[in-house]
Amino acid sequence: MFAFLKPKPSAPRITAQEAITQAKAGSLTLIDVREADELRQTGKAKGALHIPLSQIAAQTDPKNGHFNRKLSPGKPVALYCASGMRSGRAARTMAAHGFTQVYNLGTLQDWTASGGAIVR
Repeated sequence: MFAFLKPKPSAPRITAQEAITQAKAGSLTLIDVREADELRQTGKAKGALHIPLSQIAAQTDPKNGHFNRKLSPGKPVALYCASGMRSGRAARTMAAHGFTQVYNLGTLQDWTASGGAIVR
């Protein structure tokens, strides 16, 4: 009856170090789900795709004409944002669209604290 009060399942976490290693090897796609103005202020993780949360549903649905062709539903994906909340929401959306290995990295700060490179 009160199912709406239950917390939504969260995406599995990946450590920043694991994400850095896998991204460098090309075995993981990194996605920044923050808005463009946030990227202008802080930069983004080197090699990350920029797909704002507002566009995740369209760009990660293979049945949609706006599907981002740089993505593969079978390849692991790690998402990040400023707090880890938006990346968690994006991960749930991607899982609903058939992505099987979706991880929440957390924040850009987690990435940089573990030695991940930033591009501006």
